[in-house]
Amino acid sequence: MSTRVTEHLRVLIANERKDRLALVAPIVVGLGHEVIAREIDVADVGAVTARERPDVALVGLGDSSEHALELIDKIVREAACPVIVLLHARDPAFVKEASKRGVFAHISDADVEDWQASIDIVLRRFAEYHDLEGAFGRRALTERAKGILMERHAIDEASAFEMLRAHARTDNRKLVDLAAAVVDGHRLLPRQPRTRSPH
Repeated sequence: MSTRVTEHLRVLIANERKDRLALVAPIVVGLGHEVIAREIDVADVGAVTARERPDVALVGLGDSSEHALELIDKIVREAACPVIVLLHARDPAFVKEASKRGVFAHISDADVEDWQASIDIVLRRFAEYHDLEGAFGRRALTERAKGILMERHAIDEASAFEMLRAHARTDNRKLVDLAAAVVDGHRLLPRQPRTRSPH
């Protein structure tokens, strides 16, 4: 990820305390980013996250750790962006619980000068995580397609893979795209599974 990508980010800030939101927003703007939403209510944050598609979300620990954890849950479920916990005081127990909910990092009011470096690191790790997740997803899709072809054509795993690869070449398509088509009911599938011939 280039530095240019992290120069101007769209940032969602979520905290149950309006006074904390008011303090954090100018810091984020001072780093050259845009605050796209400031959310307090757990019920609203999921919809706002889905609608605004922020690059990163900062969730502050206000008066209630349960409220902050609910905010994290909603954002992680809705967003294709990393969540960073913003702490106003040390709270190892909360950080541990937040990490279970899917946050990528935590930053502190005491380290405002380190916020940008932390955001950069988080965005890099998040991109790597999605690349890895995508690779696992592509592999799982290919495995499912092979399984379907093995069952429908009464062939072994190597033959199923070769069938996928040959059709991908012939159709000038990516293997993973063809695998998705097979899983979705592609034309390679016979109407009825063939019975295996006795060996």
